[in-house]
Amino acid sequence: MTEWLDGFQRRHRWASFPLGVVYKFFEDQGPYLAALITYYGFLSMFPLLLLSSSVLGFVLQDNPDLQQRILDSALSQFPIIGEELSDPEALRGSVAAVLVGAVVAIYGTLGVAQALQHAMNVAWSIPRHHRPNPFRARLRSLLLVATAGVAVVTTTVLSVLAGSTEDGQMFAGPLAILAVVAAFAINAAVFVAVFRISAATTLSIRAVLPGAVIGALIWQLVQIFGTVYARTVVANASATYGVFALVLGLMAWIFLATSGVVLGVEVNVVRAKHLYPRALLTLFTDNVDLTGADRRAYTDAVIAQRHKAFQSIEVDFEDEGQQATARKLAAQAHRPPAGGEQRGSAPPGSTTTSASVAECDDDTATRNEDTTR
Repeated sequence: MTEWLDGFQRRHRWASFPLGVVYKFFEDQGPYLAALITYYGFLSMFPLLLLSSSVLGFVLQDNPDLQQRILDSALSQFPIIGEELSDPEALRGSVAAVLVGAVVAIYGTLGVAQALQHAMNVAWSIPRHHRPNPFRARLRSLLLVATAGVAVVTTTVLSVLAGSTEDGQMFAGPLAILAVVAAFAINAAVFVAVFRISAATTLSIRAVLPGAVIGALIWQLVQIFGTVYARTVVANASATYGVFALVLGLMAWIFLATSGVVLGVEVNVVRAKHLYPRALLTLFTDNVDLTGADRRAYTDAVIAQRHKAFQSIEVDFEDEGQQATARKLAAQAHRPPAGGEQRGSAPPGSTTTSASVAECDDDTATRNEDTTR
């Protein structure tokens, strides 16, 4: 059955390509890459919202109406905590709190950018000596943070403008479809920019566009999930359990979003490097016949660990990676011939002949002893 499934997916691109993406995702430890981004994202979110609200309150202190609308629009990007933090006064703190929040927010956002760079370099199998040093990596992280900030501001302004045209109701009527399409296009464009900036190699727009579209789509779906979760779970939870529901829900929301981003990156890699079809059982056993895509993927993974430019690494596969076929041939070579005869065994009757010869030798020895006596 597995041989038929393996052959089927190798012959059909619509089956082998998704399988190649999933295998690459787990070979690169995609869930752990997403978890690393989630940690820094969770760490930076509350201080970042506190800092943004404080700056907003200072700039728009004479226009509380616009301030509230901008805040609501920005928090709509984070549905799980949006309703909890919709009060501008709740987000403000003392000068010391703002300073501490700024430091933690900078640490967290730079950590998100660093983790994203690491995920991109792992997925694209960039050798370690090609990756930027700690100083250049953090400068690139600042550029990534600025790009993401521009995206948040743009979508927020878009939401405010949409709300101002329909009697204060955001996304009403045909404008809802237009706003969703515009937000999706902006998110896709941002992902294109982020994917190109964060990788330590030159990538074309065409190379990163499919993954960017998938990342933007997953981002929209995760926002819907967060909104439903906030309205059904967090809103109906008690004061004690509501805190746990909020924290766990927020972490799950960020993890799903970052997993979608990493998955989009893997789509780009598998498509650009043609890492499909893969052997169906290659993740589970060594007893497989590797495809060319398998060998390229495993070779890239080894070369990615090269730390120095003058370091040389060679990758070789025994039996050209056809391990299952080699084992079958080896088993057939040691299989006994038909009729149950073993190689090198004596023909039938040889045992009787040997016994007769031994008896003759004993008689001869007895006669010799009698003659000696």
